[in-house]
Amino acid sequence: MKLLQRIIIISILILPILIGLVMISGKEKSGISSTGFKKLGLVRVEGVIDNSSSIVKQLQSFRHDKSIAGVLLRVDSPGGAVAPSQEIYSELIRFKKQNKPVIVSMGNLAASGGYYVSSPAKKIFANPGTLTGSIGVIMTLPLYKDLTDKIGIKMRILKAGKFKDLASPYRMMSNPEENLMQALLDDTHKQFINDVAEARGMNRDSLLLVADGRIFTGKQALACHLVDTLGGYEDALQYLRHITGLGPKASIVEKNERFSVFREWLVEELIRIFPQLYGFLAPPSLHFLYTSE
Repeated sequence: MKLLQRIIIISILILPILIGLVMISGKEKSGISSTGFKKLGLVRVEGVIDNSSSIVKQLQSFRHDKSIAGVLLRVDSPGGAVAPSQEIYSELIRFKKQNKPVIVSMGNLAASGGYYVSSPAKKIFANPGTLTGSIGVIMTLPLYKDLTDKIGIKMRILKAGKFKDLASPYRMMSNPEENLMQALLDDTHKQFINDVAEARGMNRDSLLLVADGRIFTGKQALACHLVDTLGGYEDALQYLRHITGLGPKASIVEKNERFSVFREWLVEELIRIFPQLYGFLAPPSLHFLYTSE
């Protein structure tokens, strides 16, 4: 057999082995390159939290996206409804379990539900003058009894269940009804306190001392261990870049969803500018909401 033929035969026999070795080494190299991360996600929680779907979708997208190294959560909110706040909180807890860092940058206001959704973050940045805290629960129920009596309108209410109409705006509550509502508020307040204590790794008794609904400046909140450090948006972003090992040129990705319906946009803007209107525009429900009135 000629030498050339031998070389060709040996090459044909060895080639599959070489290809296999290259593929194996390539897989090992891919495994060693643990991050492959090149971008940072940005999610904004702004205005009254009355719906969680958009924010949760953005967070889920970033959590599952392997090209996202971490997320900056910019919070400028007085809080809002309890259930949407809890849904956002739960999604942020999943980031902690996945060891993908979320850093919070508090803006002008991050109170009540705004603070609640911030609590699972790896680190919370607040400006010295940020208003935060307001760990409490509120429920606003309109009362039209005097007005309807004045203009001669009577409401006939048919019900099955002693407490079915306890939130009726057409009559005063009885003492048992007020006690029932207070128990409901107290239970929700305990959920707020327990969730923040767990997310922040704080002693519950220490948190109870400042969880009476009072508001704090960022500087005061730092002294109470409600936030981790003082700083603005750029400080928080720089810290996130540092802990993810990304440079200053790393891309910032934002997947912000905007309402396309004018009415929804108008309501959102109204409650953003005048949070006290939320009690009138939304059905009666429990709120992690800071209001100045």
